[in-house]
Amino acid sequence: MVTRIVARKAVKAVRKNATRAAAGMLGLSGERMTKVDTAWLRMDSPSNLMMIVGVWTLKPGIRYEDLCRRVEERLLKYARFRQRAVEDATGATWVEDAEFDIERHIVREKLPRHARGHAQSALQDRVGELAMQPLDHRHPLWQMHLVEDYDGGSALLVRIHHCIADGIALISVTMSLVDGGAPPPERKRKEAHTGAEDWIAETLIKPFTEMTVKALGAAGESAARSLGMLRDPQKGLAGSLDLAKLAYQVVTDAAALALMPDDSKTRLKGKPGTAKRVAWCEPIPLDEVKAVGKALNCSINDVLLSCVAGAIGEYLKSLGDEVAGLEIRAMIPINLRPLEHAHKLGNRFGLVPLVLPIGMENPIERVYEVRRRMNALKGSTQPLLAFGLLAVAGLLIKPAQEAMLSLFGKKTTAVMTNVPGPRDKLKLLGSTLEQSMFWVPQSGDIGLGVSILSYGGGVQFGVITDTLLCPDPQKMIDEFEPEFAKLSLVTLMLPWDTFTPPN
Repeated sequence: MVTRIVARKAVKAVRKNATRAAAGMLGLSGERMTKVDTAWLRMDSPSNLMMIVGVWTLKPGIRYEDLCRRVEERLLKYARFRQRAVEDATGATWVEDAEFDIERHIVREKLPRHARGHAQSALQDRVGELAMQPLDHRHPLWQMHLVEDYDGGSALLVRIHHCIADGIALISVTMSLVDGGAPPPERKRKEAHTGAEDWIAETLIKPFTEMTVKALGAAGESAARSLGMLRDPQKGLAGSLDLAKLAYQVVTDAAALALMPDDSKTRLKGKPGTAKRVAWCEPIPLDEVKAVGKALNCSINDVLLSCVAGAIGEYLKSLGDEVAGLEIRAMIPINLRPLEHAHKLGNRFGLVPLVLPIGMENPIERVYEVRRRMNALKGSTQPLLAFGLLAVAGLLIKPAQEAMLSLFGKKTTAVMTNVPGPRDKLKLLGSTLEQSMFWVPQSGDIGLGVSILSYGGGVQFGVITDTLLCPDPQKMIDEFEPEFAKLSLVTLMLPWDTFTPPN
């Protein structure tokens, strides 16, 4: 036992010294990147760049100079937006960019002149182009593109590399830009974690349930050796029975991730190309979504995910495909940190696979089937296991990392996010933020991303697609509102004197 402890300490010391030596040889002085963030940094591919891409539309328009000033005052308070990522043999380091220039990161855009009258189409085309233009790794990995004259106002296109932070954190950060927003709270600088044993030690996790757990994990050089211990930080696990139940849950969830079958073959799966297109629809009133959910005893999330499944099914049917009984798998990011810690940036999220019944015709049956499947995921440790997988991937050389992460691409058709935003519309530089939409990246050979964002009393759907797999995403997005209208109409027509929503 003593020998093993000494050996482990020796291995940790060697790793730490190697990391410091690599940084020293490069002349670096900065903060080491976590293993999870390193995995995202190295995950770019010709078909999928690991950028979060967003669009804000504003009325009236805003001025370039005012935006630069606001970014300098608010966004640059976060060190990550002043730092570049420098890779070395053992990982990467965040280093202050001595040549930082705000005009390199905030650029003016002009949409094509012939696009007048078709402003949204032109804006969507430009977002698709930018989604496949790599950021300059010699400088901080973010950029804003301001279209000062767009549809009677302005449009702001934002690109941020996923290694800086996940979607929840970036929403918190970008909200600091709006009028009344605040810079990050002051906090003491902590020593950077360098070992795989450290990356998960501080993470407070809130998966689908209200229980907050603290995860302590250990990973080896080539694979996760264990997921150590999970416990309630307030109550602890009082008895061996609770530990046994949790151990069984971890083993079951790990097996489910590893053994889940490859996804159904549709035209949405295949080898993606190197071009993207995006589309979004007009917002659906949030109160109407809530009313349907309340009537059916379902959550807002159940209603919206059911509409996504129906819209994808209708899109495939419009192209002549047979979808009866067909299902596809979507990976859904799950936040693994308290929201009050979102300003700390970095990636702290897991993934859960949700199988969408796109071939289920009846909208009532479909929404209850989605609800059943979502309930089955509650209490799952799969988000934590997926987070651990990303951390382990950050330890590996790039080819091994790609091989490990290809698991998700083979077994998944889409990445889907559902983010609740502010109920009231926000202001930026005195202008109203009319619409907000963003997309998280797809990894491997995944060619479809779906975003659901509630904001300002409405719910908006957006898609980003690979042009080889889905050349006209507008046709898909045009199915979302009719699917909700169908569900709403059928709900109203139910025989409420005899119908009782299932629990």
